[in-house]
Amino acid sequence: MTNKEYSKLVDKANNKSFVLKDCFFAFFTGGLICVLGQSLCDAFKFLGSSTLDAKTLSSITLIAIAIILTGLNIYPKIAKFAGAGTLVPITGFANACASPAIEFKPEGHILGIGANIFKISGPVIVYGLFSGWVFGIIIYIVNLF
Repeated sequence: MTNKEYSKLVDKANNKSFVLKDCFFAFFTGGLICVLGQSLCDAFKFLGSSTLDAKTLSSITLIAIAIILTGLNIYPKIAKFAGAGTLVPITGFANACASPAIEFKPEGHILGIGANIFKISGPVIVYGLFSGWVFGIIIYIVNLF
C-alpha cells in the first residue's frame, strides 16, 4: 500500500468535524448541565438547606446522576453528541472515574477496579494538585511583599 492509498483510507475513515456545530452542542449541553445544577441548588435551598449544604447536595446529585447514566451506558451517548460539553462540568469527572471502574470490574476489586479507576482521571488529579501547590506558593510569596 502506498502512502497516497493509505492517506485516502485514513481520510475515508475519519469523521468530518463541523467546528461551529460541535461548539454549539458542547455549549448547549454544558449549559443544560449547569442549569440542572443550579435548579438542584435552588430546590435544596427551597427545601430548607443552607446555601453551602445546597451547593454540596447539588454537586453530589450531579455526580450520582452521571455515574448512574454511565452505568446504564447513556452518558457515553450524550458525550458523543455533546463533546466537551459533558467533559468540563463535574459530571465529566464522575464519568471519567466510573467508566474504568465498570470496564475493569471483571478483573476483580483490587487488580481491576482499584488499579484502573483513576486511569483517565488520574492525570487531572495530579496536575490539578500540582498547579494548586505552585499557585499557592506564588500567592504566598506575592503576599509577603
